[in-house]
Amino acid sequence: MSTVAESLTQRRVRLGSVEPALVVLLKQLDPLIVVLSFFACEFLYREHVSFASVALALLAFIIASHVFSLIEANESAQGSPIAAPSGHYSRLVLQWACVVAVLLLAGFAFKVSELFSRRVILTWFLVTPIALGVTQAFRLRARWLATSSASAPRYIIIGVNDVGFELARRLPGTGFLGYFDFRSVDRVTRMVDPEKLAGHCRDVANYVRSQGVNVVYIALPLSNVPRMSELISALRDTTASVYFVPDAFAFDLIQGRLVEINGMPALSVCDTPFHGMDAVLKRVTDVSIAGVCLLLATPLMLTIAALVKLTSPGPALFRQRRYGLHGEQILVYKFRSMTVCEDGPVVAQAKRIDPRVTRVGRILRRTSLDELPQLFNVLQGKMSMVGPRPHAVAHNEQYRKLIDGYMIRHKVRPGITGLAQVNGLRGETQTLEKMSERVRYDLEYLRNWSPWLDLKILAKTLAIVISGDARNAY
Repeated sequence: MSTVAESLTQRRVRLGSVEPALVVLLKQLDPLIVVLSFFACEFLYREHVSFASVALALLAFIIASHVFSLIEANESAQGSPIAAPSGHYSRLVLQWACVVAVLLLAGFAFKVSELFSRRVILTWFLVTPIALGVTQAFRLRARWLATSSASAPRYIIIGVNDVGFELARRLPGTGFLGYFDFRSVDRVTRMVDPEKLAGHCRDVANYVRSQGVNVVYIALPLSNVPRMSELISALRDTTASVYFVPDAFAFDLIQGRLVEINGMPALSVCDTPFHGMDAVLKRVTDVSIAGVCLLLATPLMLTIAALVKLTSPGPALFRQRRYGLHGEQILVYKFRSMTVCEDGPVVAQAKRIDPRVTRVGRILRRTSLDELPQLFNVLQGKMSMVGPRPHAVAHNEQYRKLIDGYMIRHKVRPGITGLAQVNGLRGETQTLEKMSERVRYDLEYLRNWSPWLDLKILAKTLAIVISGDARNAY
């Protein structure tokens, strides 16, 4: 046993890529092109390089290196990596718009915009997407050449199952030679075209040697570990690269990704999307937007506070205990819209015709203006601009026992608005099904979070507030 442990301590697994070197290199150029285009604009207008411009370039590099997502599996899943180039470019423009939005918010929040030439900044904003588009064209062409040329890798997939089928769909190029499996031919051909079946697993090693196979993908269930060991032993007498593709999709993944723990690989099954630069970007965006909104809304908030205080007895602000990040209790602020301030073991939800709601409170709830004090919660770090809406502690304790995965929504900070709310799921939840649907949207947000998803939700929220289409807000 000690011998096994000692041997394990010497082993490491690194996370990497199987893409061609040229494609990987071109991907890394995007943030650098952002910086080079900025300094090119300064040179064009004969502006001197200052400490402020270097700081801006560095900030832009950090944001762009994170926001510019790499070409993902859905692109290669289309067969040709140069399919629908207009879609690739639209995504690139959207990503650059996110970088610009964060830079503008930071400049406005910290009042440093006057340090930079407006014509330099505007030219930079307009020129950069063109430069990035040229690089992307080279990248797509390089991938197409790597996967469609005569030197493209020849590969087989061991495992006639859903994972093997999906892997074949996502792998680019024309080098797929067929499937292998341990089962008999008559059983396997019920699931796959016989022309795509290359043979039985006992013949894999000979087939790899005779057909010049470069890559072998093993997509067998974990229950077949003994057989996989035999396969790998047989393939050691070949020059093929061997990859094991586990059925990770058997789990209900929340931010599923592969991570490295000091050289040991691990699959993230349920995690927060906010690690590393994701957390920094989310927090900077929250503070910037909340700070700007508070500056603009201060006169309105003072007016609302006075109206609430003058029209009904009680405090202007209502504080209620709710669950925040990691399920910790936080105090959430709202303008008081009712004659009561419930925060006990039983909290009755607001109904369509609720005698507890004041005249001013009805307007505030309809327009969502009662949520404005939560901007202070955002600055405190207790809430976010976008995220699952926080529920009263009493409601949390009720629904966590009834809805599977309910508490997963607390792996991120609660938000002033969220994906569920812009899809009409706000206000009273009379049935368990309505709350389950709201939680489903919350978990979908955790699975698919991105900076532009946050911006999309904020834009939809603003449109709903302006149009007055606040369904179920009473």
